[in-house]
Amino acid sequence: MRRARRGHDHYYSRRPSSPLRMGLIRARLRDRYFEFFTASGVFSKRRIDLGTRLLIETMELPEEGLALDIGCGYGAIGIVAAAIRPRLHVILTDVNERAIWLAKKNIAHNLVSANAEVRRGFLYEAVEGLVFDVILSNPPIAAGLSVVEKLIRGAAERLRPGGSLQIVVRSKMATRPRAFMEEYFGNVEVVERKSGYRVFKSIKTPGAPPSEL
Repeated sequence: MRRARRGHDHYYSRRPSSPLRMGLIRARLRDRYFEFFTASGVFSKRRIDLGTRLLIETMELPEEGLALDIGCGYGAIGIVAAAIRPRLHVILTDVNERAIWLAKKNIAHNLVSANAEVRRGFLYEAVEGLVFDVILSNPPIAAGLSVVEKLIRGAAERLRPGGSLQIVVRSKMATRPRAFMEEYFGNVEVVERKSGYRVFKSIKTPGAPPSEL
């Protein structure tokens, strides 16, 4: 992935060069109140974006097991998952150093350190060898469809049979991600449509070939 030019950071840059400007978001999600520290150089720094909010409000989570929030940004999806499922261990990952720093702060601030952790790496670099019960993402469409395809293919390889990948994408950009999910999982459903976004879910079927990690 090319690094963004100085002064033109993308939220999927490894090391944002923009000056650090902090903010604080307060939001009611899943009937609970949360606060998130945000900053320049990180996706949706002024508010919980509509797509992330839609995924949070509709995500289907097991009571326990291992979850992954991939491309976590400042951590809203994974932190809410950890808060509403205290027996579920949630790993949050991102390539952006500033996002990782914020996600760590937000895990502590929202009191979910007991069952949430943050790891830095591109896609699945930081979780090699692990197998998940659920993988959640608001994928970085702006990083290119090849990255989205790798995220979806990697999820099919790293989920337990019966586990699910749940992603949110803009409706006008949904065709290819949906096709990737159908290709790599053999199934995909639209969980919700709202505000110009769609939440998709694919389940790793029990008869799927074993993962090659």
